[in-house]
Amino acid sequence: MKKRLFSLGLLLVMLMGVATTLSGCGQNVTQRADTQDTWSTIKKRGYVVVGLDDSFVPMGFREKSGKLVGYDIDLARAVFKLYGIKISFQTIDWSMNATELRNGTIDLIWNGYTKNPQREKVVAFSDTYLKNKQVLVSLKKNHINSFDDMTGKTLGVQSGSSGYESLENNPKLLKDKIAKKTPVQYDTFTNAFLDLNAGRIKGLLIDSVYANYYIKHEANSADYNETQGTFKSEDFAVGMRKGDKTMRKKINAGLKTLKANGTLDKINKKWFGNQKVEN
Repeated sequence: MKKRLFSLGLLLVMLMGVATTLSGCGQNVTQRADTQDTWSTIKKRGYVVVGLDDSFVPMGFREKSGKLVGYDIDLARAVFKLYGIKISFQTIDWSMNATELRNGTIDLIWNGYTKNPQREKVVAFSDTYLKNKQVLVSLKKNHINSFDDMTGKTLGVQSGSSGYESLENNPKLLKDKIAKKTPVQYDTFTNAFLDLNAGRIKGLLIDSVYANYYIKHEANSADYNETQGTFKSEDFAVGMRKGDKTMRKKINAGLKTLKANGTLDKINKKWFGNQKVEN
């Protein structure tokens, strides 16, 4: 019995030691993310790592050939070209973007990333470079022309997206109306659209920039309906660690330069055509 008690006690001590170590590691990661300025390190190695969801058209996505293209791809490259720094784009699980950023797997989140108070608790943001809003996309045959028309129906949303956060933070606008007051979550909007087209969901809460681009490039674009709700407009900005104060200054200065020299207008035109966008 004494031996068993001793073994249990020893195991308890070991587990407590592991927990303390893990807690210490977590604190160290947080401290580094909030205080360490990595600009000189990035400048020296010659590249910065940008995390993204590579299925988010038109911000960052892969063509059939596998080539990574998009609005944010062009914009990020243009900004860092000013400083002679290349970019390594890293596909990540979008719901884990802040974790990947803080633990150093990536240096930036630049992929239609919405600035909001909740995210600002753990991530620093650049100046806004593009305005966005959430819209409800459905098939016209389902006759959904308002949020009220989603009463009792199944809604889709991407996990970790600003649409999901808007849904959760303002439940009376839409969440409380839908089936079981719970949306179906998807890893990508591409998969969500597949289910919408198949009738497995009746509506999809999605960024307007994605919805407009996707629907425009569909052969059956006339089959879709886009409903404006009452969610607040959103600001797309670059997310970075709070300690990267130099990075923030450089990106903000770069965005201003691109706006002044006409590069930003060219990128707008390339990806949105004559559609009016607000920078």
